[in-house]
Amino acid sequence: MGILNVTSDSFFDGGSYTNPQSIVKQCEKLLSEGADIIDLGAYSSRPGAIDISESEEIAKISSATEIILKHFPETIISIDTFRAKVANAGIAAGAAIINDISGGDLDDKMFETVANLNVPYILMHMKGNPQNMQTQTSYKNITTDVNLHLSEKIAKAKSYGMNDIIIDPGFGFAKTLEQNYELMNHLEMLHFHNLPILVGISRKSMIYKLFNSTPQEALNGTTILNTIALQKGAHILRVHDVKEAKECITIYQQLNSTAVK
Repeated sequence: MGILNVTSDSFFDGGSYTNPQSIVKQCEKLLSEGADIIDLGAYSSRPGAIDISESEEIAKISSATEIILKHFPETIISIDTFRAKVANAGIAAGAAIINDISGGDLDDKMFETVANLNVPYILMHMKGNPQNMQTQTSYKNITTDVNLHLSEKIAKAKSYGMNDIIIDPGFGFAKTLEQNYELMNHLEMLHFHNLPILVGISRKSMIYKLFNSTPQEALNGTTILNTIALQKGAHILRVHDVKEAKECITIYQQLNSTAVK
């Protein structure tokens, strides 16, 4: 899953893809490097992110989706949003998946909307919202608590008739650096749900803060953690750098193909 942010506020590439030409160029790059899905976001979810209006988010998502599909009509697009009306607009414009960082917590119409749209739904763990989530990092046991939260949300989603669900443990969302690594260390425990697992750790602070560096210097750490995530059974890697992630996947698959059965 290649990340395409059309916001000026993203922690890594904010402001880089805000006009049609730059959107097309970046999408072409991601697809040529092997992206299977383009994850399109217009609302930054970084800690302390600027809040934008629903109408602005809808306008950006709808426009970018139409631009991408005009130039690359076979593209599978996921809409990164926690707002039901944005989700609806994105699917109406031609997107195929909803990626909700809040797991339905920030819009009580989200589950009903996704069920009516009958599209796959990525359900992520987070507490609070992007503006206050880093003040909500109290857990008895991070892995157990995340699993319990996901179990409750999965049950609720299914009660609305949603069956095509992907889970995301939410690395970097309402979690300290140490909690992120503890969760990664026990990622295999999420297979309890028998659902596909998405991992999104690309250039996040759990990497660059460990080395007192920057997101721009976090590609090597991203590659290492993506490899570990694959070893622990992750099904989808959400990344800024598709070429490097595809190389991780190819090497991992080659190792598995030569393993003694």
